[in-house]
Amino acid sequence: MMSTDYQRIEQAIRYIEQQVHRQPRLDDIASHMGLSPFHFQRLFRHWAGVSPKRFLEYLTVEHAKKKLRHSGNILETSHELGLSSPARLHDQFITIEAMTPGQYKNKGQGLAITYGLHRCPLGGLFMAITPRGICQCAFVEHHGLAGELRQLEQTWSNATLSRDDGMIEDKAAALIQVLRANTPQPLHLAVKGTNFQVNVWRALMKIPYGALVSYKDLARQAGRPDAIRAAASAVAANPVAFLIPCHRVLRSTGEFGEYHWGRQRKKILVAWESARLQHGKEIKPVSRQKNGSTA
Repeated sequence: MMSTDYQRIEQAIRYIEQQVHRQPRLDDIASHMGLSPFHFQRLFRHWAGVSPKRFLEYLTVEHAKKKLRHSGNILETSHELGLSSPARLHDQFITIEAMTPGQYKNKGQGLAITYGLHRCPLGGLFMAITPRGICQCAFVEHHGLAGELRQLEQTWSNATLSRDDGMIEDKAAALIQVLRANTPQPLHLAVKGTNFQVNVWRALMKIPYGALVSYKDLARQAGRPDAIRAAASAVAANPVAFLIPCHRVLRSTGEFGEYHWGRQRKKILVAWESARLQHGKEIKPVSRQKNGSTA
């Protein structure tokens, strides 16, 4: 039995992808998961808002290609497209507080950073916060807690680091509420990057919830239409996971490409957003059991 909803769903999606050539039935997937068809269908719909078969459509290259064909000038018209969606656009209320040259150079000297872990429906989150905003947010399953902590220490080698899971739990819970709020509230990111990287990250934040664009379109919006590879590198350097939605950028062929926190997770994020956008479903927080595990 897997310990979180996300891990169960990830296991199911991996099986569906591997068996897509034979179009597995609900009974087949449920059996592979060690669950009854009724329980599995209910779990999957609770998490994704749609059936496993429908969700599979959102995981395919064909679905991605269709969304890319309709992207057009989506970066310029993001507000128009996004306001009718069930979730508010990130760029309406998340702002990037880029570091000054001095702060960039001294690697956080005199800065206090609090970090910790939080569990959400998409997995475990490592989050680090400065007085200016969130400076790191990563899914821990890919590199592990130790790997994310090393990254934080390397990026902010002169800062004072302290762990406070309780504070991070509270901040992350408040973040989830902000992302779902009818009236968006300011949310600040304190990130380090070159001028071009920051321009790419700002362009990423203009991509509407559930939409997809190509690396070519992203480079154009960042002011360097000829720098597609550099734009892709800036995407890969994103330090705050889905808060700067780099998962919404695909290859022009519709292929998902690589993702800093794993290609499987990128597919799940894209499909999950498409499902929520299509069906207007809100995903409830994972329930916490007395023993601290998630259901």
